[in-house]
Amino acid sequence: MAKLNIVKYGDDTLRKVCRPVEKITPRVITLLDDMVETMREANGCGLAAPQVGILRRIAVVEVEEGQVIELINPKIIAFAGEQQEQEGCLSIPGKWGITVRPEHVTVRATNRFGEQFDVSGSGLLARALCHELDHLDGKLFIDHVIRYEE
Repeated sequence: MAKLNIVKYGDDTLRKVCRPVEKITPRVITLLDDMVETMREANGCGLAAPQVGILRRIAVVEVEEGQVIELINPKIIAFAGEQQEQEGCLSIPGKWGITVRPEHVTVRATNRFGEQFDVSGSGLLARALCHELDHLDGKLFIDHVIRYEE
């Protein structure tokens, strides 16, 4: 595994829409592993492929230690409620803001073995899933901020 460079705000890559993964190859598996290592080293709870300069629909989320969710071609299939909580981003270090996100979401994705699965979450997990999936469409948390925090 290798630690990848995290793309910072201002890089055009962060505003581009990612392409779907057509086939799960050893390169995709290596990318998933490297993204988890990079996310953990940066003390994040999620990381999307465009944040490491790769325009593919891949993300990883880990809001509970040791419980990594690997998402290939993820889509939100259901959401409910609303939460207003603090959010930040590894690509925008030092900036925090209160965002409006769904309280509960369900995401459908493919895992590294090519199996489709659904993952549902509330609170921080819902926020992290929405945040990372936004990255795949060129959106950033700052697009959802209702007020910034120091």
